[in-house]
Amino acid sequence: MKHIVLDGLGKAFGNVEIFKGLDLEIEKGEFVVLVGPSGCGKSTLLRLIAGLEDITSGNLFIGDERVNNKPAKQRDIAMVFQSYALYPHMKVADNMSFALRLSRVPKSERARRVADAADILGLTGLLDRLPRDLSGGQRQRVAMGRAIVRDPQAFLFDEPLSNLDAKLRHKMRGEIRKLHQRLGRTMVYVTHDQTEAMTMADRIVVMHSGRIEQVGAPRDLYSDPDNLFVAGFIGTPEINQFPGQIDGDIITLDCGVTFQMKLSNPVPAGTEVICGFRPHHLSVSSDGPTAEIALVEPTGEGQEMQVRIGTHEITIVANEQSDVKVGQQVNLAFDTSRALLFDGSSHTRLR
Repeated sequence: MKHIVLDGLGKAFGNVEIFKGLDLEIEKGEFVVLVGPSGCGKSTLLRLIAGLEDITSGNLFIGDERVNNKPAKQRDIAMVFQSYALYPHMKVADNMSFALRLSRVPKSERARRVADAADILGLTGLLDRLPRDLSGGQRQRVAMGRAIVRDPQAFLFDEPLSNLDAKLRHKMRGEIRKLHQRLGRTMVYVTHDQTEAMTMADRIVVMHSGRIEQVGAPRDLYSDPDNLFVAGFIGTPEINQFPGQIDGDIITLDCGVTFQMKLSNPVPAGTEVICGFRPHHLSVSSDGPTAEIALVEPTGEGQEMQVRIGTHEITIVANEQSDVKVGQQVNLAFDTSRALLFDGSSHTRLR
C-alpha cells in the first residue's frame, strides 16, 4: 500500500530551483533513507513532506489525500531534528508530552504514553532530568520519544545522529532500526552518511544536485549502480576508478590492465570508458601490473592499503594482514569479473 507519494514534486526559493519533477512512492511501514551530498535537496524534500515548506510544483500525497496545502499539524507526521530541539527549562517527561498537552490530551493519557515511550527508549529513570543533565545520545532518545508519544502514521528523521560520536552513532542506528521493527510505521530518514543508509534502509534514495539518481535496496545499489555517481557514493571505502578505452569486447585501462568484457549493447571502438573496482576486488598478487605501497592501515584481522599504480592512488581492502611495507613494489590482481563499466562522457552504466 502506497503511503507517501511524490508526483512531479518541485521546490524553488525565488529564482533558485532546488529540484523539479521528483517522483517517488514510499510503501506503508517502509524504512526509506534519502542520501546524498550536502546541497542535493534531501532535507528540503523532507521538510516538504512534513509541511514545513511550501510546494512549488507537482503534488504530494499522504495516504489517498493530496496534502499540498494541508498544515503540518494536520498531516499526522512526527519529525526528529538534528539539533534535538528540546526545551531546556522542561524536564524530560514534560518535553516528551508537550505536544500532547497542546492538543489537550488528558493528563492520565499523556502520562501513559510518556511511560510507554520511555520504556521503549530506556528513558524511564531519566524522566525527571533536564536536557542539560543528559548525554547527546540520551537527548536524541528524548527527541525520538517526543515523536513516539504522538503515535503518528509516519516518522521523519533529519540527520538525527550527526552530532554524536562514532561509537554512539553506531549504537543509535541499531536503536532506530529496532524502533522501526517494533512500531511498524513508515519512516523517512535523511543522512549524508552512506554507511547509515546501507545499514538502516529497506530502500535507499540516492540524490544528487536536486535529482533522484537511483532508488533500490542497499545491496542492489552497491552491486548494480545505474551510474558512476551512485557507484562512487555507495560503498566504503570508495570505489576505485580507472579511465580507459573499449574496442569490441577488449577493455584497455590507462594503468596498463587489459581484459575482456562482453557488452549486451556494443559501443563504437575507441569509446572512452571508466572502469570501477571495489577495494575488495583488488589484491596484492605474485603477477600483474606493478604498483607501490603508499600506506598500510591495519583494521584488526585485515588491512587497508593505499597503492600507487601509474598516476593513480587506489585503495585495496584485504581480509588478512600481510607483511607489505610502505615503499614496497608489488603486483596487483584485478577481479575483472566484478568490474563495473561506465561511459566516459555520460557516466551511465555500460555493464
